Formats: sequence, structure tokens, C-alpha cells
Amino acid sequence: MKKTTLLNAELSYTIATLGHMDMLAVADAGLPIPPETERIDLALTKGVPGAVETLRVILDEMKAERAILAEEVKVRNPQFLEAVQALLPDVPLEFVPHTRFKELTAEARAVVRTGEFSPYANILLISGVVF
Repeated sequence: MKKTTLLNAELSYTIATLGHMDMLAVADAGLPIPPETERIDLALTKGVPGAVETLRVILDEMKAERAILAEEVKVRNPQFLEAVQALLPDVPLEFVPHTRFKELTAEARAVVRTGEFSPYANILLISGVVF
């Protein structure tokens, strides 16, 4: 049995195959996911799993060198932004309009859909290197 935190095989495989600068999105339940983008659907019911707890587990496995969030999160979901800042204290955060964020998801290797039911609880993680 796998010894590290992340048990989901599909998500574990995706993270293991990321290269430098590849993007992985963690999304709330409502973010539209482009049909051509891989969807890793973890959503079970409202709030389960949450975006923050999903992000925490992903960051145990993945090196993020940068992250992108929707500009609107600053006003519409400051609690999510605070949690992201606590989980990524040394990672530069970039903010783009939500419409641009949705466009960028088409460039992601995958979108991890959570059961999160709060607005703008989405983040694009840009993969770093561990050396």
C-alpha cells in the first residue's frame, strides 16, 4: 500500500507525470471544465472534499513554483485566499480575471474537481522542480 498521503491513483499518476511548468487546477464544484481537459472528479457531495483539504494533500505530493487565482477571490472568497496563502507562503500568487482563469484551465494537464461550494475556490498550480 502507498505510504504517502495521496491515495487517489488517478491524481497520484497525474502529479507523478507533471513536468516543469505544467499546470494542475484544483476547482470548486461549479467551474466549467473544457471537454478536452482531463477531469479528475473527486466531488462526492456539497463540501466533500473541500478545495482546501484537496489542495493540502496535493501539495504534499507536488512542488508548486507559482499559482494563479481569479482576481475575484480577493473580494468574493477571502477565506479561501487566506488558506491558499497559508499553504503556499513562499509561492508567488498571480491574479487574473475569472474569465481568463477559465481559459487557462484548457491548458492544464488536468482539473481536479472537488465538492467545494464556495465562489472562486479555484487555483492553478504551476509545477516546479525539486532539484
